[in-house]
Amino acid sequence: MNEQNFDYLKNQVKYTGFGEALEPQLKEQISKREPNFTLDHQANFGDDKVDAKLHFRKSEMTDMYFFNKYDLSLTKSGQEDPAIKQTFYIGKDNNLTLKEGYNLLDGRAVNKDLVNKEQEKYNAWVQLDFKETDNQGNFKLKQFHENYGFDLKEAVQKHQIKELKDPDDQSRLMVSLKKGNRQSVTFISEGNEQKRFVEANPQFKNVNIYDSNQMRTSETQREGKSESQSNSQKKEVKEEAENSPAKKPRKRKSAGIAG
Repeated sequence: MNEQNFDYLKNQVKYTGFGEALEPQLKEQISKREPNFTLDHQANFGDDKVDAKLHFRKSEMTDMYFFNKYDLSLTKSGQEDPAIKQTFYIGKDNNLTLKEGYNLLDGRAVNKDLVNKEQEKYNAWVQLDFKETDNQGNFKLKQFHENYGFDLKEAVQKHQIKELKDPDDQSRLMVSLKKGNRQSVTFISEGNEQKRFVEANPQFKNVNIYDSNQMRTSETQREGKSESQSNSQKKEVKEEAENSPAKKPRKRKSAGIAG
């Protein structure tokens, strides 16, 4: 067995978010020298469950194996069947971790440093478009580049959030939101503290806010927003609801950022 190849693959699997539990199976499969093989992995995020199938293929010219892609299916809390399935591709650039894949499947946006076909680096928010698929049946990715005008820090600072008062807490909050997480925060209202959850919404240049039961609230703009802003917010909520993965039929789809 090519030990160097094994070490590279186990680290690649680990840092893509699948941990170290798959190492014994990975080593065993490489030793068999089959043309290709798959490994299964399961994880829970809160009450949601994701099932992953990692795909490996052997080079036709050498004894080296490559981690090419992983299929991910999300089963929401209270559902028996996976609501949505996806394929994420692994390459030299533009890879998505397991947690980022889960966040995309759950309808949120992820901020990534990417590389285009000309090998030029750029930053963008990416989000699955559940209304469109490509020729291979993959969900297309919406991208919101830096010149789109979404400023995450500015959007968050429109709200009285306790964690913004401490530089370290603020930094951790920004990092978490950029990974696509729905993050727990503390809202301050008239001297009272209330638990809220926030997530980035680059398409509408704000943050979505949820109460302690993770039900969507209307607190997406400053207090005292105009009637036109209020109507705009209602339209945003309606459009997002229509584009929610929970509204889509449970059929096999796949998507990813090609590496």
